[in-house]
Amino acid sequence: MSSLQRSAMSARIAKLPQLPPDIERTIAPTVAPFAQDDDDENETDDLGDLPRSMGPPTKIKGREQHKDGQYSPLSAAGYFEQAVEVEVASTGLATRVYYTPSTLSGSNGTVMICHHGAGFSGLSFACFAKEVRTLSNGECGVLALDAREHGKTANLKPSSDFNLSIETLSDDLVELIKVIFPLPSEAPGLLLVGHSMGGSVIVRASTPLLSAKYKMVGVAVLDVVEGFTLEALPHMHNLLDSRPEGFDSPEDAIQWHVTTNTIRNLESARISVPPIISPSMTKGWKWRTPLRLTAPYWTNWFTGLSSAFLASRTARLLVLAGTDRLDKELMIGQMQGKFQMVVVPHVGHIVHEDDPVRLAEILIEFWKRNDRVLKGIKKVGEL
Repeated sequence: MSSLQRSAMSARIAKLPQLPPDIERTIAPTVAPFAQDDDDENETDDLGDLPRSMGPPTKIKGREQHKDGQYSPLSAAGYFEQAVEVEVASTGLATRVYYTPSTLSGSNGTVMICHHGAGFSGLSFACFAKEVRTLSNGECGVLALDAREHGKTANLKPSSDFNLSIETLSDDLVELIKVIFPLPSEAPGLLLVGHSMGGSVIVRASTPLLSAKYKMVGVAVLDVVEGFTLEALPHMHNLLDSRPEGFDSPEDAIQWHVTTNTIRNLESARISVPPIISPSMTKGWKWRTPLRLTAPYWTNWFTGLSSAFLASRTARLLVLAGTDRLDKELMIGQMQGKFQMVVVPHVGHIVHEDDPVRLAEILIEFWKRNDRVLKGIKKVGEL
């Protein structure tokens, strides 16, 4: 990269709106906005302000395009304001973050911190983030991240160690938040949102964040229950066996996710699927995260989730895709009024992609109610 390119990139980074004061130094200085990754020859790397178009789909190995462009990839522009790479020295990660800040300054605002499930990426929350911004009139921000070994997050010191334990993942999230919002007293309120594996991560991360004096608006767990999930784990290998080993193109990957009802929202799939695949020398495009290698951690992710959720010292919300998924511990907790539960109809496991509008409505209502409690209700006559 030339010195002129570096200067232009630095100027562009400096214009990113409403980033916390110390985040500029955490953005990787060697990646220019819209530069291509070395391993993704047909994939745009949207660092900085997000581009407005991904352009037409690219031909892969001479294969004909999907003629109407129905399954072509979509840029995250218009869904998030920024895409940045945050270096976290304590975890050894350069974490990819997608961010739309609150229009309210400092501690007056609230940001939903969204953690995806195994095999997905932060862009699975793209459509949801757009709806949150609209429904909250910009007052509630959204920050979604790619976990380690997922999406565009990279190890600063690559090694053969593949560690996706719940302890490591929750520590990654806590340390990332401390880098992005280094002063708890000036940080916005945090509403942690996690899907599946990410639900376990945000529940575990809430305790150290509270201990560090961050203002916690609540935790929202999306379609994961300890008992139900642990019972289903023995079937996971059969589920992975049913997946293709790879795809001829990103369009084919998007089409597979939609036609199999893995993702029931075509718009979301066009944004969220490209980051979870990468070019392969043997099979066009392969899965970016090798889910079979995560098998040793499946039980670790979910064991103790129900008790940890009920013990979390903040407002608690459980969003499910079906009413038959509660385990005994959560049934008792629900009867005791320890958490709010909402069932979203006509969706699959990936609730936030299948119906981002309804989920945004649920989370905005949850945010408004609990943020008001945190800030205190003013007495009659107070300005």
